[in-house]
Amino acid sequence: MTVINESHPQQFILLGFADQPWLELPLFIVLLITYPMAMMGNIAIILVTRLDPRLHSPMYFFLTNLSFLDMCYTTSIVPQMLFNLGSSEKTISYMGCAVQLYIFHFMGATECLLLALMSFDRYVAICRPLHYTLIMNQRLCILLVCIVWLCGITYAVSEATVTLQLPLCGVNQLDHLLCEIPVLIKTACGEKEANELALSVICIFILAIPLCLVLASYTCIGHAILKIKSSEGRKKAFGTCSSHLIVVFLFYGPGITMYLQPPSSITRDQPKFMALFYGVVTPTLNPFIYTLRNKDVKGALVNLVRSIFSSK
Repeated sequence: MTVINESHPQQFILLGFADQPWLELPLFIVLLITYPMAMMGNIAIILVTRLDPRLHSPMYFFLTNLSFLDMCYTTSIVPQMLFNLGSSEKTISYMGCAVQLYIFHFMGATECLLLALMSFDRYVAICRPLHYTLIMNQRLCILLVCIVWLCGITYAVSEATVTLQLPLCGVNQLDHLLCEIPVLIKTACGEKEANELALSVICIFILAIPLCLVLASYTCIGHAILKIKSSEGRKKAFGTCSSHLIVVFLFYGPGITMYLQPPSSITRDQPKFMALFYGVVTPTLNPFIYTLRNKDVKGALVNLVRSIFSSK
């Protein structure tokens, strides 16, 4: 453990998989492949939902926000991971760490709330179809999305700022691939029980309550789908909802595992694999899940590709 005289070091050494160096090259290659895939997939979804008039509905408005959010989310960590994995200097400046801390948690919290909002949209569409356009009007959708983004940035600013105030007693090594709140709390010295408690309480509102709302929505949706007489209608409703449900479990599962336990009880490698999962794997898979399991998006994407080639 490297110790220096300053309370807040000028830079952090991100140990990553220093004890397992054989993992670094495969991880570098995986990130080098998945990052462009995530960017292209999410850009494609944004383009097709904006260019195809048939996709100008609340569901795809929220999906556009999710794709933009995933692009920012993965970009906040992957370039720095690639740089550290590809070089001998595995460092990040204190300012860079602080910026990453704010952006990463801003995007993560916003995604938690946005996924809950998307499940509410599906609930209204399937359980209240006659009132859907009246309830989910454009003004309400924009207002709800603005509230979600505002809540995300409020959480990030408050929690990250408090975490950065913790004394590190000169320690400048983080046993992680990036700067993340639970790892910084675990690394800090002195009294930090209040920070652990605050993180757990806030994450109940950011993670646990939204997940309960998602599960409640899909319980009602399940009952409503079973009542649909048309097999084609049931299949379409199930296909649309199953895509979202897969994304929900891919994102919430690792997030709850990481954030709803005291940072002091986190095992050594747990933060690394969890961060790779909800910060890299999920943003990469989301576009493919929504495209492959949604006929509307798939059709719009095919039409976009055809129009590009026909124009050439």
